[in-house]
Amino acid sequence: MPALACVDVTTALLPPPGYALAGDTTTLPPPLTFTTTPGVTAINNNGDEVSDTNWSPSLSAKLFKVDGWGFPYFGVNTAGDISVRPHGSATMSHQEIDLLKVVKKASDPKCCGGLGLQLPLLVRFPDVLKDRLESLHAAFVGAIQLHGYENHYQGVYPVKCNQDRFVVEDIVEFGSQFRFGLEAGSKPELLLAMSCLCKGNREAFLICNGFKDSEYISLALIARKLALNSVIVLEQEEELDMVVEISNKLCIRPVIGVRAKLRTKHSGHFGSTSGDKGKFGLTTIQILRVVKKLEQLDMLDCLQLLHFHIGSQIPTTELLADGVGEAAQIYCELLRLGAQMRVLYIGGGLGIDYDGSKSSDSDLSVAYGLEEYAAAVVHAVKYVCDRRNVKHPVICSESGRAIVSHHSVLIFEAIGASSKSAPSLSSIGLQYLGEGLSEEALADYQNISAATLHGDHEACLLYTDQFKKHCVEQFKQGTLGIEQLAAVDGLCDLITETIGVKDQVRKYHMNLSVFTSIPDFWSIDQLFPIIPIHRLDEKPTARGILSDLTCDSDGKIDKFIGGESSLPLHELEGHGGGYYLGMFLGGAYEEALGGLHNLFGGPSVVRVLQSDGPHGFAVTRAVAGPSSADVLRVMQHEPQLMFETLKHRALEFCGQHDDDSVVGAAGLANCLARSFDNMPYLVSSSACCLNAVTNNDGFYYCSGDDFSADSASAATSVAGEDEHWSYCCA
Repeated sequence: MPALACVDVTTALLPPPGYALAGDTTTLPPPLTFTTTPGVTAINNNGDEVSDTNWSPSLSAKLFKVDGWGFPYFGVNTAGDISVRPHGSATMSHQEIDLLKVVKKASDPKCCGGLGLQLPLLVRFPDVLKDRLESLHAAFVGAIQLHGYENHYQGVYPVKCNQDRFVVEDIVEFGSQFRFGLEAGSKPELLLAMSCLCKGNREAFLICNGFKDSEYISLALIARKLALNSVIVLEQEEELDMVVEISNKLCIRPVIGVRAKLRTKHSGHFGSTSGDKGKFGLTTIQILRVVKKLEQLDMLDCLQLLHFHIGSQIPTTELLADGVGEAAQIYCELLRLGAQMRVLYIGGGLGIDYDGSKSSDSDLSVAYGLEEYAAAVVHAVKYVCDRRNVKHPVICSESGRAIVSHHSVLIFEAIGASSKSAPSLSSIGLQYLGEGLSEEALADYQNISAATLHGDHEACLLYTDQFKKHCVEQFKQGTLGIEQLAAVDGLCDLITETIGVKDQVRKYHMNLSVFTSIPDFWSIDQLFPIIPIHRLDEKPTARGILSDLTCDSDGKIDKFIGGESSLPLHELEGHGGGYYLGMFLGGAYEEALGGLHNLFGGPSVVRVLQSDGPHGFAVTRAVAGPSSADVLRVMQHEPQLMFETLKHRALEFCGQHDDDSVVGAAGLANCLARSFDNMPYLVSSSACCLNAVTNNDGFYYCSGDDFSADSASAATSVAGEDEHWSYCCA
């Protein structure tokens, strides 16, 4: 613990000029010896602490565990930026994509060669998506060959994980050669899947899960009429009656599957949907009733698939093999009872390593890779079927989280941070303490001085706390002014920081809504890797939590991978440009689950492919995030009518030309129109500024670098045609 020491004892006993307390000769606490604020400590491979000057990108990679959770798609390059390896382990050095360059391309103004998109920004990498799908399929092909399995694997993508049109279309295209299909859990998802699979492989499965009504079942049957390989999975026993009735009416022979409630389950958060008390599935009693009814209706040949789901993020292959083995026994029994079984559909559960620990002890990690997962499944199925002398089934899985999580990165910017240190002794304003202190507060003050001289940290903190409490009580009673209270706060902060007990974790304010873009953190404490995407060649000297833009105390991120309650960060001051952070492995669920708290909409989106161009990438699609008008429409407001109301108000109170105002009603109307059409998020002053120009009573927007007093007269030419906004906002 740093010492509280006097520069000179005799000097310290003398009161600073003008700082003696009224009616008392006690001096102020002596000058304090300030120590370096605790920051981020890094240790090299030799066990030595690394100084700022010896910092390197590799140390940042170690500090943020990038080589753990990021392998094989993310790393830190020699420039200190996050690099994306779009083809995984097969990525060559010249194919790596500098993530900061992508952000600059997307966010720089159009006049500077950028796309002019506002942050936050979601960057999609279809190449990563393709590699994930190919790696999953290759893992099962390898396991099938290794174990001599006598059938094939064909997976499905559960569209609930990410229903984005281009994500689903990419998966269908990339997976066509593997007969990769889709899984739907609602009528809109089923319509989406039917449409996309029209361009897919004819043998690809269209798995129809979830609760069903007659319309859902009709759609699933129509899909078969359209030559799509749809399978209706019974989640509830009563769904069978609807399937039979509607299939008879439509004269379409259904393919039916049943979801079994296994006894096997895991105890983590994601295991709540499994076991005999799970939300979905049939018990063995119900399965037998379904078999009997189908047999009576001469439809037992329609039962061809068995489905089960242990839960997401299955932590170990041992648990996986246990569940698969139990399901394989049920599969064999259904064959024995006369069902024409073909497919064992093992559901989801293939986990990803969010924290890089490769551990089975939490929901954030798993103790296996793709190859181990596939081997465990294939071996468990083969073992049971060989013992029962049953033909090996087609193995189907729905690995949504494992396929899409890595392919997108959410980028957001720090727009400010809380103060990094207490005020200096000279700036506290101790002269205000000369009047009005109570006897108790004066006694505490004297005790602080004495404890400081003796270097008694515990006593100093005790009296400091008492001193502050007494002064706060005086302020509440009206006997102490706000200047005096501010001086008390400053002095107490100075003391606690000098002793080394002040909380050094700072609050970084992010241009982001946690509720919109990272809802799983708020709702279920799901953690994602979050790190700066640049300046990783510099040593982080601060620790911080991330606070979002919403007016909600829950709008913050204060838990991070590795059990950390704060994140190593860099100082914002003294560096040109913005400070960008990225949230990784969030490609599953976050987009669909996000809300509109405080009417903050989703991010801008770019689609980036690896290319052989000078920067190694090409932006193939760019979409601005929802505007203020867009999010207002979602809540049933009518932005155009709102704008007309405000425009008439401007005309009424400002007139067409108001000599007392910088701009008149027309200028205000242009400003309002622009606000409706902008995203709800904040705009950095370094990126864009609003310049009120009395030119046709209009407002113009231009880059802060391009606009100056000298160019005011040329504002019309500076602002492009797409930057001059008329009254029409919709």
